[in-house]
Amino acid sequence: MIARHAGAALALVSALAVPSSVPAHATGRAPFTDPQLITAYSATVQYRYAPLATADGYEPHLCLARSQGGMGFHYFNESRFGSLDPAKPAGLLYEDTGNGERRLVGVEWVVPATGKNMERPRLFGHGFQGPMPGHYPGMPTHYDLHVWLYKKNPSGLFAQWNPNVKCPSSAMRGSAGR
Repeated sequence: MIARHAGAALALVSALAVPSSVPAHATGRAPFTDPQLITAYSATVQYRYAPLATADGYEPHLCLARSQGGMGFHYFNESRFGSLDPAKPAGLLYEDTGNGERRLVGVEWVVPATGKNMERPRLFGHGFQGPMPGHYPGMPTHYDLHVWLYKKNPSGLFAQWNPNVKCPSSAMRGSAGR
């Protein structure tokens, strides 16, 4: 039990020790230079330790994957639906590590679609995907934007699907309107 808590503490310390002024992408690519991406990274790096995400109101949901790639396990904080603040994403994207833990791979902003004439939201200079139906009971029809801050995506930093992300065979897989 002590080893388990020590491992959790070590993960937390390493997550918080990542420099936040000009973070380097987890794959070793050049540092981000966009101030909004730096803000998003700095605000979410703590969630590399998944229990901090759940403590902050992010609830785990299904793992999404398709032939073109995956999104991983979605953790949503519904109080952040509608946020266009780079520091307050509504979703965190995790992949299974194979040892019962989850690794943060990306973040997601979710804006409910309200009315026929709602203009497509934009953040980081990119338009959101959608509108699309909710991915679980009670989730509204929405627009969303994925940003792969923690795992390289050969399809692009803002692509919806990441071919490098998979769902475990035992997890729910779905397309959920995507």
